[in-house]
Amino acid sequence: MTTMERRETAEGKVREAEDAVARLKESFSGVGITLPSLRTDPVSCAGSDPAPLVDLGRCNLDTALRLSAVLEAAGKVRT
Repeated sequence: MTTMERRETAEGKVREAEDAVARLKESFSGVGITLPSLRTDPVSCAGSDPAPLVDLGRCNLDTALRLSAVLEAAGKVRT
């Protein structure tokens, strides 16, 4: 693989992670939840062969409880 191909592959991985973050933000917003620290982890995007991680970050207790309730409700709907 050439340097240019590696760069394009790396950029594609980072772009996919950024798209996932955008989708998560939109989905969470749709159920009234905001995770203020939701982002792509910049350190995991570094280097010539990045392995991007989505950092869900920290949230307060109220947000954690609301998120749990939404996930529990979604699980009950699917069964």
